[in-house]
Amino acid sequence: MAPPRNVVKIAVQMSDAIPQLIQLDQAKPLATVLKEVCDAWTLTHPEHYALQFADGHRKYITENNRLEIKNGSILCLSTAPVMALSSPFLPLCWDLKAQQLLGRLQTTSREGCCEVLRNLVLLAPDMTFAQEVISRDGLQKLSTIIENGDDLGEMLALGLRAFLELMEHGVVSWETLSTPFVRKVVSYVNMNLMDASVQPLALRLLESVTLSSPALGQLVKSEVPLDRLLVHLQVMNHQLQTKAMALLTALLQGASPAERKEMLDHLWKKNLRQFIYKNIIHSASPMGDEMAHHLYVLQALTLGLLEPRMQTPVDPYSQEQRDQLQALRQAAFEPEGESLVTGLSADRRRSLCVREFRKLGFSNSNPAQDLERVPPGLLALDNMIYFSRHAPSAYSRFVLENSSREDKHECPFARSSIQLTVLLCELLHVGEPCSETAQDFSPMFFSQDHSFHELFCVAIQLLNKTWKEMRATQEDFDKVMQVVREQLARTLALKPTSLEIFRTKLNALTYGEVLKLRQTERLHQEGTLAPPILELREKLKPELMGLIRQQRLLRLCEGMLFRKISSRRRQDKLWFCCLSPNHKVLQYGDVEEGANPPTLESLPEQLPVADIRALLMGKDCPHVREKGSGKQNKDLYELAFSISYDHGEEEAYLNFIAPSKRDFYLWTDGLSALLGSTMNSEQTRLDLDQLLTVETKLRLLDLENVPIPEQPPPVPPPPTNFNFCYDYSITEP
Repeated sequence: MAPPRNVVKIAVQMSDAIPQLIQLDQAKPLATVLKEVCDAWTLTHPEHYALQFADGHRKYITENNRLEIKNGSILCLSTAPVMALSSPFLPLCWDLKAQQLLGRLQTTSREGCCEVLRNLVLLAPDMTFAQEVISRDGLQKLSTIIENGDDLGEMLALGLRAFLELMEHGVVSWETLSTPFVRKVVSYVNMNLMDASVQPLALRLLESVTLSSPALGQLVKSEVPLDRLLVHLQVMNHQLQTKAMALLTALLQGASPAERKEMLDHLWKKNLRQFIYKNIIHSASPMGDEMAHHLYVLQALTLGLLEPRMQTPVDPYSQEQRDQLQALRQAAFEPEGESLVTGLSADRRRSLCVREFRKLGFSNSNPAQDLERVPPGLLALDNMIYFSRHAPSAYSRFVLENSSREDKHECPFARSSIQLTVLLCELLHVGEPCSETAQDFSPMFFSQDHSFHELFCVAIQLLNKTWKEMRATQEDFDKVMQVVREQLARTLALKPTSLEIFRTKLNALTYGEVLKLRQTERLHQEGTLAPPILELREKLKPELMGLIRQQRLLRLCEGMLFRKISSRRRQDKLWFCCLSPNHKVLQYGDVEEGANPPTLESLPEQLPVADIRALLMGKDCPHVREKGSGKQNKDLYELAFSISYDHGEEEAYLNFIAPSKRDFYLWTDGLSALLGSTMNSEQTRLDLDQLLTVETKLRLLDLENVPIPEQPPPVPPPPTNFNFCYDYSITEP
């Protein structure tokens, strides 16, 4: 007969003793279970012992987490943690541990307080323990230590770290912090002489406050000067730089558009862009994911300053804008015809201006009507004016070259500029909300000032070049724009580090090269469609799907780092998850950024595959369901997946945010294969198609008796002599 549902079969081991195989009744008090285990080994004082999981971080068993014990679990009996040699700690109740720690925090010496704070930092990630500490005014006691600030070294750093660990659980809102407390933390950021471990923690705390509380965020903005953050950014300490950049982007996100523009103008005048480009992007040490995210946010917010111009149409009654249009025309035509225009009548001059605006590529007699479309609105006019002033020779060459062509072969400058501005806004996501996880910044953006306008100057010359290569006419305008979009998108994806490199790579990607790439990709995608080949492909599918399934499960066994994303803000913590080699258990646990991937034995948490109920994706996931449907959460929906599983009598979730779309497909496919479901993702279809194409070609080559080696050919050794110059002193015979 099967055992009752609340009884699990486990093993309990102890050093120098024969392990016990017992049936643990979850209905019994844990103290009773401990006494029975101790009695079997004839141990007295069972209250001095505790049960732990035998693997990973050897987490203690409590009344709150005892339902994590599953069939086959291995526990070990050990002595209870001791807070002092004379005061053994009862491990079964987190409330007693929290009470002892907080009591000793107020009664011991400075060295004793540091020891207590180290224990708090170690145990605070546990939700149950954190709730017990918070319920006993633990945050208030830590706030007192932080506000006193008598010790600006280790004790203050430990207090800040413990405070942050407790607050990260979201039990207490950041808005409840007092103004004096926030001001005191601000003072640690503004101090010149400060322990290197304190200021990153203070910056991290202020970042959380700024993102969570508008009122306290304004206080931080007024108390922390931008110049002070610039000082922290220039210190060659990676952690301090990252936290200073995090607070800077948080302040920018919380500012109004006018305040943001003022702040960014100030930062650019203080050479922040140059410093980022030279000392962060081109630093000898690798850039962390968190810094990459903050550079992405800084780029997005800076480009967002262009949105008002992009959404504002030209005002036909604005004298300034009419003057700009006339300056655009005069820069192209009047150096040669200025003497002729002055002697003409008003009607004749007006007719001549209309004709010249038409030569510039405007469709309407009044050029302002072409710029009424939003986007790009005034941003297109800004780009054209910038091009005519900063690249006058290229501008004149563009206009005059096309003016001399036949009408149907002219490349219209104004129409091209308007459409190209729209295209650049789409490729660079101008005006779109910042993602909470993206790291896709362009190093080229930080290589110089006015990056958007400079990029336009390169792109408009590319458009003219592509127009000539395609021998396009007016009817081909949309086709040319499609090719230019592809050229720009492919080159931007290469992440060029400077505008010159971007220009070089862009010019190398000619129309002919684009056609070759398209043809190659089409051949890879289509393969051959002869009926016998299609039949062969159908027969190969089951075998290749099995190969894909095996690869997905191997990726799960290799494991992956995931970032923790809360409903409040982007987190900078990491956790690792992997599948056991026997495909029966998912193991996971927290890891430090920059640390080596953990071993399977060091991961503290386990989730048996047999307990998994279902795989959820996208908006069905609980950790993104409450975040709303705004554009800024679109990327979370696309990368989110969850595992629902049995946790005692309740349903629990293990929530993931994949680092990339490809990782999302690999993991969801692997979990689907693990649960016996169909793998039907886009990545699986692409992989299957690629494998079918390769295998089909190999079979056809085999039919033609073309020998196919089992091993790839060896890579030739590198040359030993790198001096390739020709010696002209040697005369030929």
